[in-house]
Amino acid sequence: MKLQLLIGLMATALASSASAQTLRWASQGDSQTMDPHSQNEGLTNMVNGQIYERLTSRDRQLAIAPSLATEWTQVGPLLWRFKLRPGVKFHDGSAFTADDVVFSIQRAKESSSQISAYANGVGSVRKVDELTVEFTLTAFNPVFLQHLDTLWIMSKSWSEKNRATRPLDFKNKEESFTSLNANGTGPYVLVARQPGVKTVFKRNAAWWGKATGNVQDVVLTPIANDATRLAALVSGEIDFVLDPAPRDLPRLRNTRGMQVIDGPENRLIFIGMDQGRDKLLYGQVPGDKNPFKDVRVRRALYQAVDVETMRTKLMNDQSAPTGGMTAASIGGYDDTKLEARYPFDIAAARKLMGEAGYADGFEVTLDCPNNRYVNDEKICMALATMWAQLKVKVRVSAMPRVTFFPKLEKLDTSLFLFGWGGAITDAETIMTPVFRNRGEKGVGAYNYSNVHNDKFDQLAAQSSVEADPKLREQLIKAALTEYKEQFHILPLHRQMIPWAASSKVSVVHRADNWLEFAWVNIAK
Repeated sequence: MKLQLLIGLMATALASSASAQTLRWASQGDSQTMDPHSQNEGLTNMVNGQIYERLTSRDRQLAIAPSLATEWTQVGPLLWRFKLRPGVKFHDGSAFTADDVVFSIQRAKESSSQISAYANGVGSVRKVDELTVEFTLTAFNPVFLQHLDTLWIMSKSWSEKNRATRPLDFKNKEESFTSLNANGTGPYVLVARQPGVKTVFKRNAAWWGKATGNVQDVVLTPIANDATRLAALVSGEIDFVLDPAPRDLPRLRNTRGMQVIDGPENRLIFIGMDQGRDKLLYGQVPGDKNPFKDVRVRRALYQAVDVETMRTKLMNDQSAPTGGMTAASIGGYDDTKLEARYPFDIAAARKLMGEAGYADGFEVTLDCPNNRYVNDEKICMALATMWAQLKVKVRVSAMPRVTFFPKLEKLDTSLFLFGWGGAITDAETIMTPVFRNRGEKGVGAYNYSNVHNDKFDQLAAQSSVEADPKLREQLIKAALTEYKEQFHILPLHRQMIPWAASSKVSVVHRADNWLEFAWVNIAK
């Protein structure tokens, strides 16, 4: 009897050991901050999203699902009511209530929050009772739930205790308790944070949800160098790579014990240009002018980009060239005219440069991240070579994302590579924060080109509050057409996102490039 009991206990211990796995993974960059309202950047959101939760969530197909709210009702065009999940605890043991929701939405509206446009889009929130909140809008919002699904819920008492009642101002290098510390309700708890070195998580044993994976501990190690990141994966030092280099994919596909998980990403990669200043900050131009204020120059640069060669030679077919202006084609209602690119035509581009008075070109600095998008620095180098055919001398200034994004936030740039995307495919989430004229409440906050186009702005503003779906579609298409025809940005492609992993790792690939720790299984 005792022997049988001992065997049973040993079997239980082995089973527990087999299920208690550690996920060691790497990316070329790192999360920028642990403050969930400060920086609206993909990897930062993904890392914080293991700790913090929203009222809603995304399922494996990116459909909106319940999370901290169990149900919701649109009481009227301007009123939404949410029932909150009972019994939820923050990682410090405090109870989640309606007070935390009200506090978090108000915190996300602060000027130092990069999600303020979305927070303002959900209107004002009030507590009905401990587990009920209502949102009242001043105007109809056709993407209310999409906006709400970007807003992380923090503990009011914890934030007040640690003097973190407003998001930290990342662009001005502000430090606060939320730089390195976190307290959410999510499936994983932050254990240790060393920016640029290592971030450690452990499973939240008190989480209200049910994990489908067996990962108990997670270690994120940023590895900037592509070859080093690949070597760490192949040697078994790490189990998963979020962003393998496209050129390494053939080797990985043929390496025993390795796997490549392919999928598209909802993300547009494009070039932005300073169209606000009369003189470039970083350039030498005849007459001390700003050539990017001339639509002929913008179009010339566009038509000098050979996106097909970039796709095949540089991206190893891991990109989808487009003339579209949204993160996914569905954002422009899959309109073929909006998706079509203007032709690659060097002769036409040179003619345009001559007509604009720049036949002999000019000099300019192209700011570029070197650890954010797939082949980001290499894309910038390729563009510099292509634009040299127009006698435009481009100096590529590549830098880590932690330096790049604050630089853009200060409009400290003349020409830059940028990307926009995520779980939301509706055009609203690029038009209002990225394309619209810079204004209040987060409108145009990411308009780092400082474009001012009143025709576009009026159309986009109307579409943001239009209740009739057909009329809204017309407004969006008209707005995107205006932006496209003025060449305010130069769209390049939408990324393909392959992940690489040990064959013992099972993950769920999502089109927002989001690795959900609670869905990961690691076999012994």
